[in-house]
Amino acid sequence: MRWTKYFLPTSKEPPKDAEIVSHKLMSRAGMIDKISSGVYTYFPFGYRALKKVERIVREEMDRTGAVEFLMPALQPASLWKESGRLDEMGEEMIRFTDRHKRLMLFGPTHEEIVTDTVRKNINSWKQLPITLYQIQTKFRDEMRPRFGVVRAREFLMKDAYSFDRDEKGLEESYQKMRVAYTRIFKRCGLDCSIQQADSGVIGGKFSEEFVAKGECPELEVGHIFKLGTKYSESMKTFFIDSSGKEAPAVMGCYGIGVSRIVPAIIEGNNDDRGIVWPLSVAPFSVLLVPVNLENAAISGVGEKLYGALIDNGIDALYDDRDISAGMKFSDGDLIGIPLWAVIGKKFTEKGKIEIKIRKENRFVEVGVENATDWIIDYINKEKRCTTL
Repeated sequence: MRWTKYFLPTSKEPPKDAEIVSHKLMSRAGMIDKISSGVYTYFPFGYRALKKVERIVREEMDRTGAVEFLMPALQPASLWKESGRLDEMGEEMIRFTDRHKRLMLFGPTHEEIVTDTVRKNINSWKQLPITLYQIQTKFRDEMRPRFGVVRAREFLMKDAYSFDRDEKGLEESYQKMRVAYTRIFKRCGLDCSIQQADSGVIGGKFSEEFVAKGECPELEVGHIFKLGTKYSESMKTFFIDSSGKEAPAVMGCYGIGVSRIVPAIIEGNNDDRGIVWPLSVAPFSVLLVPVNLENAAISGVGEKLYGALIDNGIDALYDDRDISAGMKFSDGDLIGIPLWAVIGKKFTEKGKIEIKIRKENRFVEVGVENATDWIIDYINKEKRCTTL
């Protein structure tokens, strides 16, 4: 991607209402734009990071054998009346009456919908266990949205729901998800602690939350619950067991704040110059910086290296802007792309490209003919380290 053709509006100053590092840097790095309280547009650079996180979440969920599907954001209030939760959510749940005078809501969570789905389609013990998951936008009318996208009113979430024959099965499903969450957060470059938690309005007998280290005291990024039969009994989600008797499905639910992971990563990966992306979730892997595009030799090598990286499937951002080298370096530090390929003084003097490793703040001089292979080898090595 060429910077001049991209939409990446960086800024020197953060918005006045930015309280934590991630909110300041996401705004300055052209990742997000506030539309109203707790509601944000993801600009292309921020959206790429979001999609990288989403890919990791999806890969690890699929690894567990969970099956992806998609439920509606709009939900009928009648299902929430069935479960007994309609009045428990309080004013955080966004409700409205449609043209047919039916009470509807924007889904803050999906236990009722998935339970209704299973009761309509599963009736035998032979069809269990099963775990269904989705990655979808959720809505909660936070009384005090804050910390940028950490505590927003509209956010992206992965929610999974397991249905088992008995408590033993639930324990197996729960532990499988616990391991998957640990893998997800490690791959995203997060250092998380696991803490026993209050199950709140989700309910159930036991839950744990994954809390990412950082400045924000609310960087909970994942929560897993043993629901038991709370929903299956109230909504009559029964199956016929191996003895021919009717029994309620035993449930678990497992949430990850996909859009919370992005600021959590930034909270734990930054310095006084900007973001320091882990390679696994960086919007781009490589930043190409030709310091003087008027120099035909520099621009020629830049174009050749850019083409070679693209041909090898490396997502690169080519800074082809007609601005000073200092401004390019300042923006490069701010947006935090893991590898830079600087084509400047060392090239004109020695025919070398300077590759900057952002997390180490050091440069490696590489011959022009070896630059593509060096970058590919570095990226492959990093991938092996983070995929466990």
